[in-house]
Amino acid sequence: MARDRATVPATASQSDVDAFLRDLARAPSPAQGAARGRLLFAMDATASREPSWDRACEIQGDMFLETASLGGLEIQLAYYRGFAEFKAAPWIDNSAKLVRLMTGVACRGGQTQIGRVLRHAIDETKVRRVNALVFVGDSLEEDMDGLSRSAGELKMLGVPVFIFHEGADEAAARGFREIARLSGGAYCPFDASSAKQLRDLLSAVAVFAAGGRKALEDYGRKTGGAVLRLTRALR
Repeated sequence: MARDRATVPATASQSDVDAFLRDLARAPSPAQGAARGRLLFAMDATASREPSWDRACEIQGDMFLETASLGGLEIQLAYYRGFAEFKAAPWIDNSAKLVRLMTGVACRGGQTQIGRVLRHAIDETKVRRVNALVFVGDSLEEDMDGLSRSAGELKMLGVPVFIFHEGADEAAARGFREIARLSGGAYCPFDASSAKQLRDLLSAVAVFAAGGRKALEDYGRKTGGAVLRLTRALR
């Protein structure tokens, strides 16, 4: 797929972050009474992601830290790579296990398989409710019709898709925004310079998945910055 890197900023602007957080707050609230929130964390592990994979491993553990007081969070790591290879790990409940799983993955060249990610989320939540799907990737090489249908089905099931887009592929940005919109989720770009921003936004999604809007408001007061601005605006 041709890449046009001239028109999409690689780093999220303040307006990108604010828009992401507004959409996050509008997403379907997790069902009350569940012992733990469940978040499906899916990643593109094709060769183009290899330079940033180690950095992503360092960031993910913080999602658990912010949700411990909310009853905890279960995360399932899913990824695709190589020739039609798609894997989903068992559901886990601590950061050390997640980091071990991620550091055991080697990136391999191949085409994107976002459709399989979305269908897997549909299948999982039909077995037991998934509160949110997070996807991290840099490109999209699939037909949007099928992806749009799956995103719409996820919205009906109450599973918003939160997409973190690495790089500046314009075609991917358009597709990712549409998947997020149709599912009731949110989209945000990032690059190597925005690791802290990515960490904060991923933690905000995890907090929301575990505890809903009230937990997100509490997290905003704790962390300040863009999350605090959002939570004040919600009142």
